Parts: sequence; structure tokens; C-alpha cells
Amino acid sequence: MENENLKKGILFGIFANCFIGLQPIVANARPEFIDPFIYAALTVLFESIVLSPVMILKRRKIRKQYKIGLISQEDFHSLLYGFKDNKLLLLFIGAVFGGGQILFFIGYGLAGSINGALAQKSTIFFSLLFGFLLLKETITKLQIVFSAALFFGLILAVTEGSFNLLEINLGVLILILLTCLWMLAHTLTKPIFQRKQAVPSQMVVIRNAIGAVILFVIFFLFFPIRMIEMLSNPVIILWGFLMGATYGIGLFFWYQTLSHLDVSKASILVSPTPIVTAIFATIFLNEIFTIADLLGTLIVIISIVVIMWEK
Repeated sequence: MENENLKKGILFGIFANCFIGLQPIVANARPEFIDPFIYAALTVLFESIVLSPVMILKRRKIRKQYKIGLISQEDFHSLLYGFKDNKLLLLFIGAVFGGGQILFFIGYGLAGSINGALAQKSTIFFSLLFGFLLLKETITKLQIVFSAALFFGLILAVTEGSFNLLEINLGVLILILLTCLWMLAHTLTKPIFQRKQAVPSQMVVIRNAIGAVILFVIFFLFFPIRMIEMLSNPVIILWGFLMGATYGIGLFFWYQTLSHLDVSKASILVSPTPIVTAIFATIFLNEIFTIADLLGTLIVIISIVVIMWEK
């Protein structure tokens, strides 16, 4: 049984790597006339739609488990409707993920797919930081050392080995800020799962639906005519769907990986996503994967493996 879970976990992890690695490519391949704001709104909307069937199936499974006595009435009600007790938090998280999607497109547009993908791997550092500050989780000395190594590898790559901090691309800084904000939102979400007030697929659908509503309302209030024009363009809708679907499918495979492996092994398995991005970026976007990028990427991946192994 363990071997079967391992095989399935590795298979789902490979698919997760591919789709997560594709996200920066789809982001930067879009036609230039597509506004990052409307692109972000469509992305979170379609991501929510793509993952809705997963959420519905999960809720059906919970109902079946309740009917045959596998979960208590209290847990049943909490898992299906507990999210309603966290309305303000959900509004904040929806705003962070919706607004953050705009930063995602701006950041990748400035940084490029390869350096941008590396910048987002700082998520491991912010996971440790916010886990320690907000959830009182422990951090080992080895994790601190390799968090520093992770940023060393990142700086090596984005400065092409010069280590001149003034040369760091603004897009890289935007993506690090975005990663910080998203990891803060993820950390604030953890207690909801611990209290059994939601399941991951449900949380993703809700937060993205909220984010989409916020972005569409703001865009319509300031640019109503432009919004109507853009939403009438099938090319824009298509690219919004492609980005949302890439995100949604990537998350689906990530959750499937987590269902067969523990979070540390799963995180290690998807740590090579910058390499996947680099391959796709070289083929489809004609970006150049330099020696500095390669060395920096290897240092970042090794750092992630050590940090998560400690966890």
C-alpha cells in the first residue's frame, strides 16, 4: 500500500511540476494588449470554475462519510459550512490572492519567466517565517542556514553572478513581495483547516471567487467601457481561461500529490519547477538559461530539499 501511494504521489508530483512550471510561460506568452488587471480577474475566475468540480466531489465524499458514520455530525457541519464563521478573513484572503495575481503578471513581465520562477521559490522562507511568528512553529538552525543559502542562490541567478543588489530586477522584488503576501494568507488559512472548517479545494474556490468579484467590481467602477470591450474580445477570454486552467490543474495535481505523500516529500518533489520553467521558457519564449541561472537554481533546489527534509 505504501509503495502504491509513493508511486501515485510521484506520478501526480510530475504532473504538478509540469503545470506549475508552465504558469510563468502562459503568463508571459499572452498578447501585449491584454491588461494585467483584467487578465488577473479572468485568471482567478476561471481557476475557481476549474476547481469547482473537485470541491463538489469532496463535499459529496464528506456527506457519504457522514451517512456511514465515519465522521461526526459536528465535523460534518463544520467541514461543509464552517467557512461562514471566517467571513472577514476570507474577504482579506480573496483580496490578497486577487490583487496578488496582478502583481504576478507585472512581476513576471519585468523579471522574465526563469528569474521569476526562482523568486517565487522564496515561499519556503516565508512559510518558515510566518509559521514561526504566527503559529509558533519551530525553526531549526539548519533551516535558517539553508534559507540564507536559498537567497544566495536566488541573488546569484538574478544578478548573473555579480551580486550587485542594485542590479536586481524590479520584477524579482515584486514577485518576492507577492510570495510574502501569499504565504501570509496561506499561514492565516492554516487554523481554518486545523479547526476542520474547510477543505483545501473549497478554500481555493471561495478565495478565487471573492478575488474575481473584487477585481471585476473595481475595474468596472473605474473603466466600465474598457471592461465591456475587453470582455467582448474572445482572445482575452481564451487567454484568461488558459491561465486559470493552468493554475487550477496544477493545484489539482498538487493536492493529489499531498493526498499520497506527506507535505515535506511533496514539496521536495515539486522543488524542480524552476528547471521546468527554464526548459519551457527557452523553447517557447526564447529566454536564455545562463550558467548563473543553472547554479542559482541548483542551490535553491538543494536548499528547499534540506529545509523541507528538516520539517
